[in-house]
Amino acid sequence: MDFITVQNGAIELNVAISGSGPLIVCVHGFPELWYSWRHQIAHFAARGFRVAALDVRGYGRSSKPREITSYTLRHLASDVIAVIDHMGDGPAVLFGHDWGAPIVWHTALLHPDKIRAVAGLSVPFRPRGPAPFIELARSVYKGRFFYQIYFQQEGVAEAELEADIASGLRKIYFALSGAAPHNKWLEPKPPEARLLDGLVDPQPFPGWMNETDLAVYIAAFQAGGFRGPLNRYRAQTFDFAELAELSGRSITQPSAFIAGERDPVRAFIPGVDLYAEPGIACSDFRGSTIIPGMGHWVQQEAHKETNAALEAFVRGL
Repeated sequence: MDFITVQNGAIELNVAISGSGPLIVCVHGFPELWYSWRHQIAHFAARGFRVAALDVRGYGRSSKPREITSYTLRHLASDVIAVIDHMGDGPAVLFGHDWGAPIVWHTALLHPDKIRAVAGLSVPFRPRGPAPFIELARSVYKGRFFYQIYFQQEGVAEAELEADIASGLRKIYFALSGAAPHNKWLEPKPPEARLLDGLVDPQPFPGWMNETDLAVYIAAFQAGGFRGPLNRYRAQTFDFAELAELSGRSITQPSAFIAGERDPVRAFIPGVDLYAEPGIACSDFRGSTIIPGMGHWVQQEAHKETNAALEAFVRGL
């Protein structure tokens, strides 16, 4: 594994790279790192691909601007393009997980000539609606706790998470995993609750993430804190204004979707299965893979199954 620094204006991006051949760029979500793609980097580098996995701005060893407006999807997509341009091996195939999925979906929309194909993990593509998702969440979760609403007030979630980073990360990773009670993440709580209230700190942690793995994440967030990662949630209203020209647009590149059967994202809107039609706004959709028994961290919890689905997708391009 090699690491390079890619410059995008004033932003420095830490990027892990391995292998040679057609370019794959991997984009992680919250609260993760390039390291979330360790299994995919090894797999695809060994099979004739050049793999680049970045620390998204706000995370790890990448720049952490303070302003919320620095974390819009347009800015984050420009970081992905900076990596592709630096590598010089485009157009690229994109893999994105959690917030990384909206980032890669929108990179494909905003920079279609640079993107060969795109696979979203855990979060399917949804075209721009009549209002930002956070406004829908305020309506749907009125009178009860929802983590994205809790994240909106600057400093509150930061203080809670930074009080004990090791315990907080273990609780978050476990609650969203397939090993936790189903949809523990969405368990009803009063609106004044905090994020970690009621979440379990498992000892030992499930085998898909060992102590060495956990230590990588813990060290990164102890060094960099949570403001940058949380600002992504706060930037959603800015996205809505900035991306008006994308209204009604579909993903035209070859696309695929992969997720865990027990992922709480699937139930974010009560009574709606968000994984039911993941290709509805993709004009060249190559299929959906829902992995039984797995939760949100699908490329780590079920890396063999995820790698098989991703390889079938890229081999078919």
